[in-house]
Amino acid sequence: MKSEEELREEQRVNLSIGALRLPTNERAALHTSIVLTLRGPWGGETSMRATVVVHLPDGIALMLEGDSEEHLLRLLERAEMEQPDVVAKETESTDDRPDKNQNTWDRVRALSQMEKLLLAVKADRTERALLLQDSDPRVLLSLLRNPRLTVDEVGRLAKSSNMTFQIADVILKTGQWMGNLDVRLGLIHNPKTPTAFALRILPTLPDLEVKNIARTGSSTALKQAALKRLQAKTSN
Repeated sequence: MKSEEELREEQRVNLSIGALRLPTNERAALHTSIVLTLRGPWGGETSMRATVVVHLPDGIALMLEGDSEEHLLRLLERAEMEQPDVVAKETESTDDRPDKNQNTWDRVRALSQMEKLLLAVKADRTERALLLQDSDPRVLLSLLRNPRLTVDEVGRLAKSSNMTFQIADVILKTGQWMGNLDVRLGLIHNPKTPTAFALRILPTLPDLEVKNIARTGSSTALKQAALKRLQAKTSN
């Protein structure tokens, strides 16, 4: 947003009802779920999940999740002055220093659950690695709103024993994550994944994985569906 006045007008007209027009040349499929990051006039940022609801001549219309007033407050914050390469500093060599890892561990461990929820949506890679181990599903759901979250991290979350129906649902609805085989395998082999979700994933897997699921699937219905698919291929 270019100015506070423009931002407040956007809030009054669109954000307050959970809507946003996004100018873009890209054409995402209807009902695609994305993670959207907005930046305010003074560098304040907010991230939210959004769903594509309408194709426009010059962009797409989105339905937004979350509290619009909370998003507005974050956009109106004044970000601290940062070096241009602040994001680039999130590298292997920096994050893997033992002293930094220990300090981060101590700091994150000392946070309250509410503080962890707020941190999760903007956490760096080291912080995310720690938060991914948290047993509170609310923290894990907040991590899924972090625009820095990598597909590998989503794959680890898909395998987590702390995963819930809601977490599986968010992952399943996000095309950029479900395009990754490891994420799909993590979900389908996780006994916490609802059988209905696993059955939706099954047709997207290679035959070798389907054979494995026919033997070791997390539910009888999933095993039977895998066997049925294999038999259908054999008969053809």
